[in-house]
Amino acid sequence: LKGVSFHIYPGQTAAFVGATGSGKSTILSLICRNYDIQKGRILIDGIDIRNIKIASLRRHFGQMLQDVFLFSGSIRSNLTLRDSFTEEEIMEACRYVNADRFIAKLPKGIDEPVRERGNNFSAGERQLLSFARTVYHQPEVLILDEATANIDTETEQLIQNSLEKMMNIGTMLVVAHRLSTVKKADKIIVLSRGKIIE
Repeated sequence: LKGVSFHIYPGQTAAFVGATGSGKSTILSLICRNYDIQKGRILIDGIDIRNIKIASLRRHFGQMLQDVFLFSGSIRSNLTLRDSFTEEEIMEACRYVNADRFIAKLPKGIDEPVRERGNNFSAGERQLLSFARTVYHQPEVLILDEATANIDTETEQLIQNSLEKMMNIGTMLVVAHRLSTVKKADKIIVLSRGKIIE
């Protein structure tokens, strides 16, 4: 990244677009401190993120990535991550992101077994579960990195609808190639070779 500088205000949706290797995912990784910056500063609410404990910082982020990670267990355990929440809270998160539709068709519903890496669900269904898990934990900042890249067309409309709703939850940072994901953003930052070009 070279001379990258921008502001995103609370509640805004900012989309990062550009060719592969332009720096989009790097920006998101730096904000979460997956690795630290060598120069410059990243401020959240005016505080340098290097002065915030990593665990404390990451508690405020919900990351939804292209490759959704689901572990062996049930849909319920994948959504709650062992925290205790009521049945209604879980289903509310599922309804919010349209995951309730396919869950309702499963023999065991929310307690349906999840095989390793969620390979008994389609890419779209895994993505909806990832959205529900994020919404359920109510982060202030949602990070969406290419999360709509390998979605089957059947689920795409549900996912677009979910994304629009999720934009109302908090601040959203989006990396996407699909225009449908980007066009409703408040701010679009175009990157090329590590620089903001528009």
